Amino acid sequence: MGGLALYTVRDDMNADAKETLRSVADAGYLNIEAAGYAEGKLYGMAPEEFKAYVESLGLNPISTHQGSVTLENADAMMADVKAAGFEYFVVPVPPMGLFTFDPETRTLGMTGGAENLTKIINELGQKAQKAGLKLLYHNHDFEFMEDENGVVTIDYMLENTDPEIVNFQMDLYWVTKAGADPVAYFEKYPNRFKIWHVKDMDEQGRFAPVGKGKIDFKRILDKKDLSGMKYYMVEQDMTFDGLKPLEAIGISHQGIKEIGFE
Repeated sequence: MGGLALYTVRDDMNADAKETLRSVADAGYLNIEAAGYAEGKLYGMAPEEFKAYVESLGLNPISTHQGSVTLENADAMMADVKAAGFEYFVVPVPPMGLFTFDPETRTLGMTGGAENLTKIINELGQKAQKAGLKLLYHNHDFEFMEDENGVVTIDYMLENTDPEIVNFQMDLYWVTKAGADPVAYFEKYPNRFKIWHVKDMDEQGRFAPVGKGKIDFKRILDKKDLSGMKYYMVEQDMTFDGLKPLEAIGISHQGIKEIGFE
């Protein structure tokens, strides 16, 4: 159930997708999560070509981040995702222009409020179900904080979505960054977090290879059954101090084995 979020190696994927996928397989990963859909293709490959190529390497296409999804383009996009062999359609940020980013403070956020976002996600969940896919929403930190109306967005979403059509991908770094406890969420909302993003946090609060930071993954991993986790994906948004992404994924692969991830 272990895998790699290809967002980690996005620059390499953009330069040479096929060779990078081969490197991912060589590093020991079995499952992949894509983040490279544009104009009906995944990393420049037609859905069927992508599926055939990754499977030829022994890789399983599990999930894909579809940040450009809208209520208007969702049906066509989901058909492509299904044809590429994916099981999970992941909405990585509030879609349709709701996501905000302040480059000066590097603060992430959203507009429109929790109720509006949840309505959109519910509609996308219905579309995904019809397409034979499972829809997940991926968190950052702001969803775990009270908004200007005192609403914690992730709580509102968990309480106002049908687990038959909408579930969640928990990013363990961003939950930690928000000051929330993943285990507390597993206990309050069991079986809702089908995929985890596993990435570590260094002493400066930056992204770090798994096992090289301060997040207590063993404590979280002990509650995987309660959480509903089916897969986990190693991810590192950025690397630092001269470490290259393809080097980082090797370090993280060793880290997940030492922690006890299967």
